[in-house]
Amino acid sequence: MGTLKKFFTHIGTLLTWTEEAFLCLLLLAMILLACVQIFLRTFYSSGILWADPLLRYMVVWAGLFGAAVATKQSKHISIDIISHLVPEQFLPWLRVLLNFFSAGICILLTYAAVKFVRDEALYGGRSILDIPSWELNLVYPLAFALIAGRFLILALKDLGDIVLRKSTIGQT
Repeated sequence: MGTLKKFFTHIGTLLTWTEEAFLCLLLLAMILLACVQIFLRTFYSSGILWADPLLRYMVVWAGLFGAAVATKQSKHISIDIISHLVPEQFLPWLRVLLNFFSAGICILLTYAAVKFVRDEALYGGRSILDIPSWELNLVYPLAFALIAGRFLILALKDLGDIVLRKSTIGQT
């Protein structure tokens, strides 16, 4: 059991490092491209034609992958009014329920995004730099699937904590 846990911990660490490195590189590229665009517009009264649309796509990619990282760290946007109404002893169960619910919503969004990207591949045109538009929209199913996985991991971790706490309470 310990080996399996170490394996999944290692995979999780690798995934986290990959996500954060991707976000850092993406943000660096966005900043550099925007600065070049500003420089060209200011001093040469022109710019790169494809820079603004590409920056818009990059913002979407950064936002959605940033949401995945925030979800992993439990720093995502949440409405926690229910937690103020529920007694303290039920809060862990509420977290499990809300994480499973959020994962389910993200799975539905992933399904819809896959259909969208498939339709874009079948009927869509080309976007900036002659890149097929479906390739630029791959971020939606990828990010929603990643966020769903993060919510499932959080739910299972919280559920494991509840079970572990109950088993240790029974032993004392």
